[in-house]
Amino acid sequence: MRGSSCELLLDPQAELRKRRLLELARPKKRPARRTCRQRVWFYATSLFAMTAVSAGSSLLFLVPLYVDPAISTLAADFTPQPVTCVTVRRDDRRGINNCTWSSCREGCTSDMYSCTHIFVSYHAHNLSDSSTPDDFTDEAVLLVNIKGCGYPPEVRCADFNTLYGEEGAHFPCYYSRQNRTIVMTSYDRDKQVEVIINYFAIPFVVTLVTSVVLCVMHCDCRNTTPPRSFRRARVEDASDYSISTRVDRIAASQQDLSRPL
Repeated sequence: MRGSSCELLLDPQAELRKRRLLELARPKKRPARRTCRQRVWFYATSLFAMTAVSAGSSLLFLVPLYVDPAISTLAADFTPQPVTCVTVRRDDRRGINNCTWSSCREGCTSDMYSCTHIFVSYHAHNLSDSSTPDDFTDEAVLLVNIKGCGYPPEVRCADFNTLYGEEGAHFPCYYSRQNRTIVMTSYDRDKQVEVIINYFAIPFVVTLVTSVVLCVMHCDCRNTTPPRSFRRARVEDASDYSISTRVDRIAASQQDLSRPL
């Protein structure tokens, strides 16, 4: 009896092993080849997704480095015509507490431990006009740009401080009509507008368009909800049916109770 019971237990296990071996020995089915339409769909999705991610990521770097200074420059409303500036004094300072701003600073993302403050006075008329020392305004802050910072090779603070930091130096400059104590050495309104368009408007539009295209390609935007009139009719029918059914049930229960036992 023991031998027969063991054989009965071993037979199913042997069958299972045979089935597994047969399944492993069978050649695996090759995956179905993609059609030309599926391939185009896949590559188009990949292209639009990469474009949207790249354009969106670029905004994180372009906005603080280029777009924000350009917007601040336009908001300051600098005079379009240059005026005469004269360097009054220059202060070279050290320490974070003493360097809350700088006329020119390289590496704007790091803390300032040394800075140069250049103060000027300017004549609020064209260079061709005759000017006397009494015509010049009080001290104003000279900045290489609205943020007072930049990166080489476009901005070299050593050359800037040497050129404009010498007392008595005369040079053309642009003052802000919103804050007359801010002066810059160069200003071009069209260039600032071009920066905003190239570094913000174009990446933003590309991100928006590619995102909409991806949504249309992979989302079912069709309106599957029934019209309001149809839903209202369905609700009214359901309510009438439920009320009539309840009335019938109540009437039937009353008839059952009225019957003699």
